[in-house]
Amino acid sequence: MHKYNYIAIEGIIGSGKTTLAKKLAEDLNGRLVLEKFEDNPFLPKFYANPNQFAFPLELSFLAERFQHISNELSKQDLFSDFTISDYHVMKSLIFASNTLGEDEQKLFQTLYKIIFQQVPKPNLWLYLHVSPEKARRNIAKRGRTYEKSIEEDYLRKINSGYLTFFKQQIDQKIVLIDAEKLDFVENRADYLMIKDLLFKDHKAGISLV
Repeated sequence: MHKYNYIAIEGIIGSGKTTLAKKLAEDLNGRLVLEKFEDNPFLPKFYANPNQFAFPLELSFLAERFQHISNELSKQDLFSDFTISDYHVMKSLIFASNTLGEDEQKLFQTLYKIIFQQVPKPNLWLYLHVSPEKARRNIAKRGRTYEKSIEEDYLRKINSGYLTFFKQQIDQKIVLIDAEKLDFVENRADYLMIKDLLFKDHKAGISLV
């Protein structure tokens, strides 16, 4: 049996976290929690004009993520003994640190700290680490118009922000997966390698795969 009842998969845009979460949830009869971001009215505006729309975008995402994950984790599911998600509220801090100005960031961090304390933390984090170049290729394949303007430098900063955050979580179990050459969609061996991580005991801190 797998050893964790709440798993969060994180990674930069285009890393494959949603695809992996869906495969694992279906394979292991898990309750799937996916981020709902496509309906956010500020997202296309942000990609077109980041300076003007960064603050309302980050605030709306923080509120939506907190409400969604809290509601989902409070539900009892008699047919599933674990939950797997393709995001956690903490990602709001990562993105805000790269999009907001100094004054806006201070206000955002104050609100974030209040919310973060109220959200359950995963028993296990999986971080799919891919290069900005691979992420951009994956983004291009799915063809979302508003994502075409995402620059590699921005993705590089988000990657760095995630790694900085995880290094500070010394009491959390975090598995950093080098997914640059993995294809867990077409290559079953790659998928099974990741799936096997859910059945192992992991020490607190970052483990590299």
